[in-house]
Amino acid sequence: MFVVGIDAIDGNLLDAMQAGIPLVERPYRALGEGLGLTEGDVLGRVARLKAESLIRNIGAIFDTSRLGYRSSLVGFRLREECIDQAAVCINAHPGVSHNYLRSCAFSSDYTPDACFPYNVWFTLAVEPESQLGLEGSVAVLARDTGADAARLFPALKIFKIGVRLDMDAEGTGTRREKGNFFASNGGGARYDLSPTERQIVRILQHDLALAEEPFREVARQCGLEVEALLVCAQELLQRNIMRRFAAILNHRKAGYTGNVMVAWPVPEEKVEATGHQMAQFRAVSHCYQRPAYPEWPFTLFTMVHQKSREACEETVAEISRETGIGDYAMLWTTREFKKVRLKYFTEDYAAWEEQAIAR
Repeated sequence: MFVVGIDAIDGNLLDAMQAGIPLVERPYRALGEGLGLTEGDVLGRVARLKAESLIRNIGAIFDTSRLGYRSSLVGFRLREECIDQAAVCINAHPGVSHNYLRSCAFSSDYTPDACFPYNVWFTLAVEPESQLGLEGSVAVLARDTGADAARLFPALKIFKIGVRLDMDAEGTGTRREKGNFFASNGGGARYDLSPTERQIVRILQHDLALAEEPFREVARQCGLEVEALLVCAQELLQRNIMRRFAAILNHRKAGYTGNVMVAWPVPEEKVEATGHQMAQFRAVSHCYQRPAYPEWPFTLFTMVHQKSREACEETVAEISRETGIGDYAMLWTTREFKKVRLKYFTEDYAAWEEQAIAR
């Protein structure tokens, strides 16, 4: 069974497009060949799924650190009367891609010795040429929002990264999976892009056109022949600068109304093994080791996506049983302030910093 409004063919197509779209001259034909569909069938179905807002974007997903950007999850503690204005301020930074108000609930028997929950959580990235840097940018945002407390939670190790929403009606349940989850020690080393490669990165972020040869227009914008563009794109993929070229779905339209960020106080000596265990759960899209602090004693963070809040809770309970980590904090999204694709190598970053420094 599949999500209401789509059939099994749509579901299989969406699963394939999330896994990765071929970097060839006629990608929709190549997708169709793997599914027993004609190119026209694929284009027609994708057009309808985009019109229904089920597909959010089709484009390249890059490794931020390999592009030279520094990034971090950030937690702010804000007074309730300041939250709305603060959200506007935080959202104005071009390096903020996700920004949420979250409530914190602990597992039933867990009472941490010291815990000062943060209520506004956002991801922030700064470009390689940043004058303020990551810490300086957070300091400016904390000042301008009147945050009572602020902490950076950069990834120390990535055990898994990548949202893939199963399109069958049952969702992911507590299924396991194995494979390369882009694990790394806080991101890969910076790769110095050529001016041509920078331009390709800029353009490949845009939504891919629905055309028989969509990369031809991309190549024209980059001043290249389409063959040269695709060779360069393949090289970016092979060097893990591009994680994949794929479709990003609208979670709620795809039936995934439940999602929760879970923080786990895993002892340092168990982080490696536990992180790999948690990454095996299909419902876990992200699993990171992050720094712990006296007021926030959590070392592993996971994102769980499911069809309902109850299914999320069941998955978290199963992760807890399997790993033996009985204590955890569940941070539920109560408001979504911003959720966009990060845009690289734009002038917006320098403009934001210029204004911030002038204030």
